[in-house]
Amino acid sequence: MSTPAGRRRPRALLAMHRQLATQLIDQDTLDRLTELADLDPALVVDDFTTPEAVAALADTEVIVSSWGCPPIDEAVLAAAPGLRAVLHAAGSVKHHITDACWEQGIQVTSAAWANALPVAEYTVATVLLANKRVPQISADYRVRRSGFDWQSEYGTIGNYHRTIGIVGASQIGRRVMELLRPYDLALLLHDPYMDTDEAAALGARLVPLDELCTLSDVVSVHAPQLSETRHMINGRLLALMRDGATLINTSRGSLVDQDALTEELVTGRLNAVLDVTTPEVLPVDSPLYDLPNVLLTPHVAGSLGNELHRMAAAAADELARYTAGQPFAHPVLPRHIHRTA
Repeated sequence: MSTPAGRRRPRALLAMHRQLATQLIDQDTLDRLTELADLDPALVVDDFTTPEAVAALADTEVIVSSWGCPPIDEAVLAAAPGLRAVLHAAGSVKHHITDACWEQGIQVTSAAWANALPVAEYTVATVLLANKRVPQISADYRVRRSGFDWQSEYGTIGNYHRTIGIVGASQIGRRVMELLRPYDLALLLHDPYMDTDEAAALGARLVPLDELCTLSDVVSVHAPQLSETRHMINGRLLALMRDGATLINTSRGSLVDQDALTEELVTGRLNAVLDVTTPEVLPVDSPLYDLPNVLLTPHVAGSLGNELHRMAAAAADELARYTAGQPFAHPVLPRHIHRTA
């Protein structure tokens, strides 16, 4: 079937947590998806083995996926002989795109770039608040409940000529650097896949990780979760950080040796902004809940609330390109999978 604009109208299927679909896809985007594709918005699949899923897969050409999409393995591909593309309205595709997909040449796109935006915004906000010591001053004010000579007590704080170290030139890391460039800050970058010229183009100086930790007032982690990045911020590197420095982690808890970090934080020598931890929900007796030098949030830096709609709109944009026979704007390529989240 073709639209008046000459676009094909492929059969599409939503695959994600069932309760997620209505939160993810607003009415404008839903209207656009159903205009571009033959898609039943009432059918949301979170198990490819159910009779209704098997029936739908038989003539599905495009899967619009998000969090909760089951793995698209050989059995699913056998049930979906016409599947040609997966449009992921979220970040990482590693949970559901299998080797079988790459072997069959399935086209894959992701809204990771869209999910990167709120994470970067959260990071920039917390960088500025950390250098201003807002969490500590707030806790102090709550205790004192009176006037006080804050300039005398916190006279060395501020964001003028501070050094910010970015660990990982990921989509999030790059956006953080872009957003920080207008401020009076110096940017350092550590990324094994970058060279000095590429870093300079991002407004940063490329340095070894030891040097970054030693020189930075704030170290912000944006590397992917890989076997080789586990505990990349370890006790030795934490010990190199200057007194009063802040570690921000919006990536994954496994990238930081949390036991070593907790030891530093309990002493008050370092500060932290942690949106991710190990485990994801800390035990109720974790000291991180109560330390005044720790800003702890429950993995909310990424898309939340109406920010989810941006990812669905991104998938709709890619569907429009697909139906017009154009390449994806944000393809996921198998050769890059080994070094991305």
